Amino acid sequence: MGSPSANPTVRRQLGDAVHQNSAFSVTGLLERMFAHTFTGLVYAQIWEDPIVDMEALAIGENDRIVAIASGGCNVMSYLTAGPASVEAVDLSPAHVALNRLKYAAAAHLPTWDDFFAFFGRANDPGNEARYDRFIAPHLDADTRAFWEAPRRPFGKRRITMFADGFYKFGALGQFIGWAHRIAQWNGVDFRQFMASPDMAAQRRFFDEKMLPALNSRVVKFLASNRASLFGLGIPPQQYEALAGAADGDIHAVLVERTRALMCDHALADNYFAWAAFNRGYDPSGNGPLPPYLTREAYETVKANASRASIRNRTVTDFLASCPDASRDCYVLLDAQDWMNDQQLNDLWREITRTARPGARVIYRTAGIETILPGRVTDAVLSRWTYAADRAKGWHRDDRSAIYGGFHLYTLGA
Repeated sequence: MGSPSANPTVRRQLGDAVHQNSAFSVTGLLERMFAHTFTGLVYAQIWEDPIVDMEALAIGENDRIVAIASGGCNVMSYLTAGPASVEAVDLSPAHVALNRLKYAAAAHLPTWDDFFAFFGRANDPGNEARYDRFIAPHLDADTRAFWEAPRRPFGKRRITMFADGFYKFGALGQFIGWAHRIAQWNGVDFRQFMASPDMAAQRRFFDEKMLPALNSRVVKFLASNRASLFGLGIPPQQYEALAGAADGDIHAVLVERTRALMCDHALADNYFAWAAFNRGYDPSGNGPLPPYLTREAYETVKANASRASIRNRTVTDFLASCPDASRDCYVLLDAQDWMNDQQLNDLWREITRTARPGARVIYRTAGIETILPGRVTDAVLSRWTYAADRAKGWHRDDRSAIYGGFHLYTLGA
């Protein structure tokens, strides 16, 4: 793994995934800026709801899952369902290192309290010692080199991020940090929101405090700047799809999705709201958590950690190395929003070739509708059944409220 800048394969894969326009165009320049962001840590935690994923996928004990990893909360949570394997891929070397750290931590930290201190509080002064004693001896050389490299020249090791508040790091963590500063400048105190006793109070806070801040000139200006949303992991291609959900008004989309995050689910059940407005999970361990971090799931995750693996590859490249009819579940996150028609068809040919009968594919979109009809060839797409009505219900249940649509396709159903 080492230094991302020293890995031409990573830059080639990122370029293939993101670059759609000439480097001499404005959009092409933004694409290259976004690709550079992905050579480092983008997501310290994933922003897709694994409860919704697992319900849609109906994971069985013999199922082999292929998933884009991001921060890895999804892969780790799928382990609670006891699948035969979860094979993850990601283009960010930092995400690969983070996932491998999680697998090793689940397998080798001695107690749930240690595990929660590491990934639940993620700011415990003892986490560096936990890493050295229990985790580091079980990491591959590249992953260990990543976490033990300095965060900046002559600085502390990267692993010390878990003693300094890991969820404040990465592009998304920094984006949320700036969102908090802008909110404070507009008189918004999220501590009041986190103290809301019920959903009615959450909605009052949004209407009376958050909405005026969102309608400020600075927020409207930032929303109109495509580069300002890189911290959310939104490349130029996806920005257009996001704006399309409100007839081109990106500000209206951001207001509505912030409203959904703050108002559509109770704080007591929504760890995504905790991550956004508290900058981390409930440190007591008694609040809402990703499935893999709960005390009840710890022994299952520990026992199944060896079933998870990750590769620094695109999902299409990985599937090209897999046998026919060998996989059951595919988790594509929102990656297809980035793709042109050729890339979509290459991906779905490999999915269809490697899928067993009854295989399931889930993905999310910045816009509302499924993006496949008219883009993926009928010869491929006609073999899959789209669960339109159920997908809308799962989208409503997704507590992260970031995306416009959730979609499920089933082979041969």
